[in-house]
Amino acid sequence: MQGPGRWKLALAGWVTGRDVAVAALILLLSFLAVYPLSMLLYGSLHSTPPGMAGEFNLNGYRSIMTAENAVVLLNTVGISLGKTIPALLMAVLLAWIVARTDTPWRDKLEVLITLPFFVPPILTAMAWGMLGNPQVGLINQVWRWATGTDGTIINVYSYFGIIWHMIQYSTPFLFLFIVDIFRAMDPALEESSRMCGASRWRTFRSVTLMLMLPALTNSFILSFIRGIESFESPLFFGTPAKITVITTEIYNSINHRATPDYQYATALSFAILALMFLLVIWQWRMLRGRSFSTVTGKGYSPSVMKLGPWKWVTFGFCILFFFITVVLPIGQLAIGSFFRFFGFYTADMLTLEHYSAVFSNSEIWRAFGNTMFLGLAGATATMALGAIVAYISVRTKWRGRRVIDALAWLPWMMPGMVLGIGFLWAFAMLPGPIPIYGTIWALMLAYIALGTPVSVRVMSSAYAQLSFDLEECSRVHGATFFQTLWRILVALAWPSFAVGWVLTFFGIMRELSASILLYSVGSEVLSVVLLRLWSNGQAEQVSVIGLFMMLLVIVFRWVQLRLIKSRISTL
Repeated sequence: MQGPGRWKLALAGWVTGRDVAVAALILLLSFLAVYPLSMLLYGSLHSTPPGMAGEFNLNGYRSIMTAENAVVLLNTVGISLGKTIPALLMAVLLAWIVARTDTPWRDKLEVLITLPFFVPPILTAMAWGMLGNPQVGLINQVWRWATGTDGTIINVYSYFGIIWHMIQYSTPFLFLFIVDIFRAMDPALEESSRMCGASRWRTFRSVTLMLMLPALTNSFILSFIRGIESFESPLFFGTPAKITVITTEIYNSINHRATPDYQYATALSFAILALMFLLVIWQWRMLRGRSFSTVTGKGYSPSVMKLGPWKWVTFGFCILFFFITVVLPIGQLAIGSFFRFFGFYTADMLTLEHYSAVFSNSEIWRAFGNTMFLGLAGATATMALGAIVAYISVRTKWRGRRVIDALAWLPWMMPGMVLGIGFLWAFAMLPGPIPIYGTIWALMLAYIALGTPVSVRVMSSAYAQLSFDLEECSRVHGATFFQTLWRILVALAWPSFAVGWVLTFFGIMRELSASILLYSVGSEVLSVVLLRLWSNGQAEQVSVIGLFMMLLVIVFRWVQLRLIKSRISTL
């Protein structure tokens, strides 16, 4: 055979359908991660807003090199550090109580302790804004009534308020990492320490904590990074007190200036992204070659410390944490929804008009529909993508799998605010026939990008437990790649898929920083509407919406726990 025909056959032998699929996946992940990152660099060097003609210069980077931004950076690092240390200490204590003591109803306590992690921070921020307001906050009103003074016991519009709120959802996040470490730990070394005469405290400090050091270090860095990314707490409690961090500075430079300064915001976003990369590299170098599993083995059960009467103290501490982080905020939302004006809690102020206003507001219903569509469709698409990426990374030796794995994890190092800026430039610079900018699909793609690292991690862990024999039998009997993936691997790993789906759904409901930059009229989500209502002084309607969002959280959390229970029962 001569000419083009021979070249086609040679090309077909060299490029397989698998290579085409891998290339397509790399292109998709690059669009979700590399493209917005590259446009972030482009925007930091471009003098005009997205889509407008301009010139390239370094004015954006020059403008961020100010004494004011040095204070902003110190605020960001200081607040993140200030919340990470107490949150980690509290998470270790709660995990120890649940996993290693005879505290009553530990399984129930574990569910209560982790619930704040699934509640959107914007809800608890608004609730604490009403609870801890120095003038009309419910806590301060009760304090004045009880003491007969005019003083204030709590003011959330301060550094303390920002850190206090961040601790409330950082603690359960860290608890989820640490509690299983306590459970997996073989008690042999602790028992040896006790037999050699060491006290319980010295054993805990010298043996238990040392065994957990890699996991604790990892958790600390993760929490510190999340603190730098935080947006809701500094926005609600820092802005009234004129306390600015990097995320709120980016937000203000676009939304609260007479002329939005996109180049400045983008340069600042790129700077924070560089800081995140340095932190992640430091984390990898510090923990490289170290195991995150503690000493364990077959044929043992974790030791449970008998606390005697003190078990009721530890039980009360767990209940107190749940009361402060969940019951108080929900109670404030419930109370605020039934009174005409926030802060005036008298019988003649009782009303149902806020419920009527919410139910008759078409914008709120549209935002609810958008949120549910993005949550349901976005979680499904994200988990499907994560299932494919995890399969290629864990179950194959294909060319390009390491590139795919790296691209899937790249958004994990990009805060929602930074990714939102990147996508803002990316969508605006797409050619005219691709109308993504200003549509609900812009939010969808941002949510998929942010959720992909979680979905890959969940599905990678599930696939690692499955034997390769099942997959080989399926392929031997003529099943295609996608048939094997869906009917064998995903079918066997469906409880993990479902748990990951619920986690991703929660992540979409929680997301505010990217949403506030990418939404347009008609594509609002509930978090954006809540922020707008709060900014307009309509805290009472916020309370009504918050209650219904809390109901959604409880329902989906119950579904998740049922799925976890069914998974355990099938093992």
